[in-house]
Order: sequence, then structure tokens, then C-alpha cells
Amino acid sequence: MASNGGKLEVEIEVKSPSQKFWEGLRDSTTIFPKAFPHDYKSIDVLEGDGKAVGSVRLITYSEGSPIVKVSKETIDAVDEANKSVAYKVIDGDLLKYYKSFKCILTVTPKGDGSLVKWSSVFEKAHEQIPDPSLIKDFAVKNFQELDAYVLAN
Repeated sequence: MASNGGKLEVEIEVKSPSQKFWEGLRDSTTIFPKAFPHDYKSIDVLEGDGKAVGSVRLITYSEGSPIVKVSKETIDAVDEANKSVAYKVIDGDLLKYYKSFKCILTVTPKGDGSLVKWSSVFEKAHEQIPDPSLIKDFAVKNFQELDAYVLAN
């Protein structure tokens, strides 16, 4: 039987210093709906503080979002020293298409700026489901927008 598992990875260079970019990502609960209302309607912390392992967030996307309107995710691991966070989707539209969807996000210094690496490991609900390249593109757009936001603030 064919495996429906897959992996997507993307690396993007940003101009923001790694610490500032990381802090922006970690504060996404507050920053994203305020700074990027075209992408995020709201982000509600349902459990925990939205940053610590075990935190659960309910993300409501705006009309511009592809496929997904609502997503509930939980934080699996955080490594502050290496600026890395792992999270997985536990409820919402995405799970109609993927049985599981886990992501790791890492920010590393590169020159005056940073290298942002996003990878997702997923299992498709069935073989006809495409790879989540729309979600990857959305993530990249987010990183570019966050970069501009961090540099301006």
C-alpha cells in the first residue's frame, strides 16, 4: 500500500536580526491579527500562555487564506536557545485533508539577518490530496511580512 506521508521544507532569508524575528514569531498570538488582518482574523489561546509546550491556540484566518479558515494547534516543543518551535494541528479544516500535520520552525542568525526554516511532516487523508504547497507559500508570505513588520517597529 502506498504511503500517504510526506514532507515539505522551505528556507527563507530575512533581514531582521534572529532574536527580534524569533520574538516576533513567539508573539504571533498578539502580533499577527493586529499586523496582518488580511491573513488572520483572530488567534485565541485556549490553553497555556500561547508560547509554552502544551499551549493550544485557535487560529481563525481571514478571507484571503487558502483552504483553511480555522485551525487549532498545540505546541509540542520549544528550544529558546536554538530558536526552534514544533507544533501540530489538532483540529480544524486542515485535518479534512491531512490525518496529521506537524511543523518545525527554526530561526538562525545569518549575517545581520536570519535564516528561517519551516518544515512540515504530514499524512494525507487519501492519495489524491496534493502536497500542502499552498500552506508552504502562505508560511513564506508570513515570514516576509513579519520581517517587514519587525524592521519597521
